[in-house]
Amino acid sequence: MGTLRDLQYALQEKIEELRQRDALIDELELELDQKDELIQKLQNELDKYRSVIRPATQQAQKQSASTLQGEPRTKRQAISAEPTAFDIQDLSHVTLPFYPKSPQSKDLIKEAILDNDFMKNLELSQIQEIVDCMYPVEYGKDSCIIKEGDVGSLVYVME
Repeated sequence: MGTLRDLQYALQEKIEELRQRDALIDELELELDQKDELIQKLQNELDKYRSVIRPATQQAQKQSASTLQGEPRTKRQAISAEPTAFDIQDLSHVTLPFYPKSPQSKDLIKEAILDNDFMKNLELSQIQEIVDCMYPVEYGKDSCIIKEGDVGSLVYVME
């Protein structure tokens, strides 16, 4: 058996090994958290692309099937965010409603707009106006809010 000094030295070595292992575990946990965050971000991006691609490919498949069957193609509808029926002078007198909300809600809405492929290129002042105009709406359980294929005229941000 070793002397007390040898045992104390061995104990110090084991403590140092444990510290090194703990440091390694901490580094690996941090790396794992970062990778989980990246996976979540990529999953969100993938979901966004799927939500755009699936309807578009289904529409293309329907059109190609109808063309193959000799049915006439339907004309595509145009989408425009610019008001066409109003004179710009008439719009200058319009005051937009303002709904107070918490800073967290404002940030959530702004991030949702910036994540949206169709709205992310708006000017910051336009985004701020949209954020200010949005208001909370609550729906009951099992309510149908948006049905795939419906024409959309509203923007929803789920909190």
